[in-house]
This record gives sequence, structure tokens and C-alpha cells, in this order.
Amino acid sequence: MKKKLTEGKSDDLRPEYDLGKLLKSGTQGKYAGRYQEETNIVLLDGDVAKAFPNDEAVNEALRLVIKLTKVPRSEEKIT
Repeated sequence: MKKKLTEGKSDDLRPEYDLGKLLKSGTQGKYAGRYQEETNIVLLDGDVAKAFPNDEAVNEALRLVIKLTKVPRSEEKIT
């Protein structure tokens, strides 16, 4: 069955390269740290996700929360 899938396909790898050596010499997770630093994924609970149609709406709401936390509060005590 595999022969049928590969029939007619040409190998793009040059003859001077050995695929076996290339696969063995690779380092797993070589760029994982860099990828993790540049990526920030947050999983929302189902009830929260239902409140927002897309990621832009979530970002807009979070920016509003950030702005509201920066608003100075009055020092008066309400009794």
C-alpha cells in the first residue's frame, strides 16, 4: 500500500545527504525555550469563553480592566 502512495514521487534530498544521519543528529526541543518565551497561551474556562466571541473581544475587555485599575480612587470614606 505504501508503494502505491510513493510511486511517481521524486526524492528532493540530494545524494550527498544521508537522511538517517540527519534524523539522528537533530536535537529534540532545541527551540522549545525560545518558542515558549515568545508565546503566551491562556486557557479560558467554558463559562468565560462563552462570554466572548473571539480573542479580540477578550483582549479588549482585559485592556479595559487594566485601565480601570490605573484610575485613582478618591480617599473619602463613605459612611
